[in-house]
Formats: sequence, structure tokens, C-alpha cells
Amino acid sequence: MSGITGIGQRLYRGEVSYDFVGRWKRWYVISAIILLVAIGSLAFRGLNLGIEFRGGADFAIPSATCSVAEARDVAEAETGGQTIVTVATSGNMRVQTIPLTSDESIALADSLGAVCGVAGSDITVQVVGPTWGAEISSKALQGLGIFLVLVTIFLSIYFEWRMAVGALVALAHDLVITLGIYALFGLEVTPATAIGVLTILAYSLYDTVVVYDKVKENTRGIAGQSVMTYDEAANLAVNQTVVRSINTSITSLLPVLAIIIVGAGLLGAGTLLDLAVALAVGMAAGTYSSIFIATPVLAQLKRQQPEMKALAARVQARRKQAAKTASSSAKMSNDDADDDAEGSSDSQSGAKATQQTSQQTASPEELRELARIQSGDRQQPKRQSRRKRR
Repeated sequence: MSGITGIGQRLYRGEVSYDFVGRWKRWYVISAIILLVAIGSLAFRGLNLGIEFRGGADFAIPSATCSVAEARDVAEAETGGQTIVTVATSGNMRVQTIPLTSDESIALADSLGAVCGVAGSDITVQVVGPTWGAEISSKALQGLGIFLVLVTIFLSIYFEWRMAVGALVALAHDLVITLGIYALFGLEVTPATAIGVLTILAYSLYDTVVVYDKVKENTRGIAGQSVMTYDEAANLAVNQTVVRSINTSITSLLPVLAIIIVGAGLLGAGTLLDLAVALAVGMAAGTYSSIFIATPVLAQLKRQQPEMKALAARVQARRKQAAKTASSSAKMSNDDADDDAEGSSDSQSGAKATQQTSQQTASPEELRELARIQSGDRQQPKRQSRRKRR
């Protein structure tokens, strides 16, 4: 934990940075692949709408002793329509049929009880008309529309319209992925699912607002300087909030995963599964989109502003000038070093020749002394004239 805290502090101070905004193409490609799979699943498989949306009759059979095939055959023989039969881990069986009248539902309950070894009166029957299901769908869409309108107004006032656009793109990204997962795995869509979807949209929005708030703080008055571009300031904001986003997501996902594994898996609570899967998928997608989608989209929109273009040009010009100045200073330092070395080059070459000749007849003590001279422990002897060397 201390290691994660240390990384988070270094990211916040800017000592370590990952280019989230600059690598926007990579994130867009990953999201495009996931979205294509999700849209393809919605187009070719479709959503498995629950009985609350499509209408029908639902029979809950406690401790059923019959098989799924037996229950399906009895229900389809009496209703003449398609029947969905599922079994929970607790042994309870659920039979869903087309819409039935009260008399037809009572008759089918008795038939199912006879086959499954349960009294017909012990079977719970719920009949949902198609009109009620259509109304539920309409209300869910109305709630989603109102939510998006209010979100757009709030973000446009508190931040700016470009941030509202980025947040809406992230929300649409999370919504399509969540529904695509339901279509891909054939999970049943119930009113609990609709509640879960609206909840994860709010969660995704919260995560995006946290990042945007830091972007707003880092970019306040940014057009009046020439040190950092808008993209770099926005990327710094993402680095400063990424650890917080990940920690928040993990702590939120742990209880949701517990609901899926314990509540739905071990206890067989199907309603909990409908809600928990939407929450789990949406939270994971929301964390991803707030970091890798919302901020890059915002940076691309801001990049088109004339003042941000001028800022980027100033920053680039300043960095080129700094690089040029540094190069000139380095060149002058090298020239000074060459001048100092030139005066001693002749003496060094003469000394090398003398050293090579003396090494052939020198004693071990003289060789050790020569090694000390070469290593710099002693000063080089002054250059002698050619007449004296002869």
C-alpha cells in the first residue's frame, strides 16, 4: 500500500508522468474494438428483455422435482407459445410464458405442480401485460433522457460546453458497452437492470467530473504563459487523479462482486444479479472512460481554439530557443576544452613515445612509477626541446 501511495504522490507532483492524452489514438482503437463487439451483439443477438418489458406470465415453482425439459414441454403444450425455464441454485424453478388470462394461468400452475411434485397453490404466479411492459420501457427512456439533459446543462454551466461534450461521449461509451455485455451473454434485462444502468451513468459522471475539476484547476489562466500546453496540463490532471480513480473503483467493485458471487451465485437471487452485473460492468467502463476517453476528447476540442493554437506555438518556440541556447553553450564548452587540450597534445605525444621506448628496458619499479604517472597521480613532465631529447 505504501508503494501505491508513493507512486500516487510522485504522479501528483509531476515527478512521474504517463502520456494519457498524447496516446489518444491507442485508447480510441481499444474502445472502438469493444464498441464494435457491443454494437454487433445488440444488432445480431438483441437484448433478452425480461417479462416486465415484453409481458407474459411468470411461474415460480419451489423445490421442483421435474426437469427443465419436462416443465417446458408442459408449458408450451398448454400455451402454444415459447417458454423460458430457468433453475436457481436453491432448486427453485422459474417458468416464463406468453401473456395468459387468470384462468389459463391457474390451469397451467396446476399442470406444472403435477409434473414437478408441487401443489398448484404453492406456485407463485405473476401476470404482466404487454402494455405495462411498454410503459416501463417508456419511463426508463424518459428518465435517461432527462438525466442526460440535466447533465449537459450542469457541465456547461460549471465547466464549459466542451467538457459537457467529453462527458457525454464517455457516458455513451459506458452505456453501449454495458448493454452490449448484456446482449453478448444473453443476460436478462429487468427493471433492476434499468436502475443499475442509471446508477452507473451517475458513477461514470462523478469520476469524469473529478478529473475535469483538476483539469480546470491546472488550466486556469494557461493562455497567459508559454511553459506548458493545454494537452500537457490536462495530462498532468489525469496523472494526479488516476490513482484516486482506481482506488475508488476497486473499493466500489468489491461489494458488487460479492453480490454477484454470493447473492446471485450461491444464494440464487436472480434480481441481485440483474442489478449487480450492470453496476460491475458500468463501474469498470466508467473508470476507463474518465481517464482514457473523456479527457482526450476534451483536449482535442480545446486544441482547435485559436488561443490554444497560439499557446502551443509559443511553447514550441520557447523550447526550440532553449534547445538552441543549450546547444550553443555546449559547443562553447567543447571549444574551450579543445583549446586547453591542444597545448598539451604535443607533450603527450612525445611522452607516449618516450614511455613506449622505456617500457622495453625499464625495471619493475620504473614500470609502477610509469603507471602512477599515466593514472594522473603525478604531474606530466614539462615538454623538453628536441635538441635535449637527442
